[in-house]
Amino acid sequence: MNGPLGASLAGLCLAATLLAAIVRPRGLPEAVVAVPAAALVAATGVVGLHAAWREVSHLLPVVGFLAAVLALAYFAELEGLFSYVGGLLARWHGPSGRHFLAWVFVVAATCTAVLSLDATVVLLTPVVYIAARHADRAPKPYLYACTHLANSASLLMPVSNLTNLLAFAVLRVSFLHFTGLMLVPWLAVVCSEYLVLAVFFRSELEEGLSGADFAAAEALVGPDRLPLFAIGVIGATLVGFVGASFAGVNEAWIAGAGATVLGAKALLDRKATVAQLARATNPAFLVFVVSLGVVVAAMQHQGLGNLSRHLLRQGSGFLAMLATAALAGLLSNIVNNLPALLILLPAAAERGPASLLAVLVGVNLGPNLTYVGSLATLLWRRVLHSQGLEVAAGEFLLLGIWTVPLTITVATAGLWLALRVLGA
Repeated sequence: MNGPLGASLAGLCLAATLLAAIVRPRGLPEAVVAVPAAALVAATGVVGLHAAWREVSHLLPVVGFLAAVLALAYFAELEGLFSYVGGLLARWHGPSGRHFLAWVFVVAATCTAVLSLDATVVLLTPVVYIAARHADRAPKPYLYACTHLANSASLLMPVSNLTNLLAFAVLRVSFLHFTGLMLVPWLAVVCSEYLVLAVFFRSELEEGLSGADFAAAEALVGPDRLPLFAIGVIGATLVGFVGASFAGVNEAWIAGAGATVLGAKALLDRKATVAQLARATNPAFLVFVVSLGVVVAAMQHQGLGNLSRHLLRQGSGFLAMLATAALAGLLSNIVNNLPALLILLPAAAERGPASLLAVLVGVNLGPNLTYVGSLATLLWRRVLHSQGLEVAAGEFLLLGIWTVPLTITVATAGLWLALRVLGA
């Protein structure tokens, strides 16, 4: 099925898939709508079966990598890593809100880069909230830091974000080279975010909670000793990623090995069951990613691919890269950042590494503008809701207006410089 009818059906399937992922009626997983949508576009010929299978085959190794990283973060939580960090934050919060915010930035940026943005949103955000309460601080600035850094600090490593993994599979550079190219943009973004949040929340950063009711605050009890085993396995896994790139080994095997070691210890220590370990990979979300890829491939087949080629700027100059990053950021807030990357990826890959990395800057930083920019931000809202907290959409947007144009600009400038020094 081609022509206007095919394009309309593909567009409706994509809209339904994204709406279900954002709203999640009755708490149903994202895959409940995504799988039938993918089956529909394949069965009706909107995208050929061969093209659909090619997309699935392309995504499976990336999804396997993601599953291993999600499991690694979950097993690190079982080892007490996040509660230990929360205990440190509560004790070492410093003499002012700005000092505490700086510590939260260090922890959130590191957690996002090493264990992925999902770990920061799901595992670190509740810990930061409790630590802020125990440090007698108004929690809002530190919670915003978690969601902003879950998106923006995910620039650094291929493992930091699913969007990075998808681009990394196309770039054909080593793990170390990717990280080296993104180091300067990452540092520039984290520093810029801190300065903006310190100014934007200057009054809240000086407010204490003296006199507030702490009865509802959970006790923050972390392990007395540093969870060295978990840290050692994570560190060895990161070293393994570097070695795997040079040896030509798929990094998913390294991530799987690290997750297996921590998972086996969790079973031996009776901290988790086999069923809990299986759920740690979030299989419903992985199926959603593959299904979404098929739906986006249908959109590409119906002419969206040609449109994206016309929209993307040619060239590796700063202004061309900035225009590409801005387009990717804008598209992320229209259709969410994962579909935005899948839409722009083929055209950006044809333009070369500079264009592809600029797209990554846009899809990772752009979602800080609105709630719908990334699934991680929507998940962050659900985490806050579970703590009895709500954040106004207007305030989120206003902070995004302050941060997103600035961070996209400084990140693109840093990337342009890194490409000139390190090459692509």
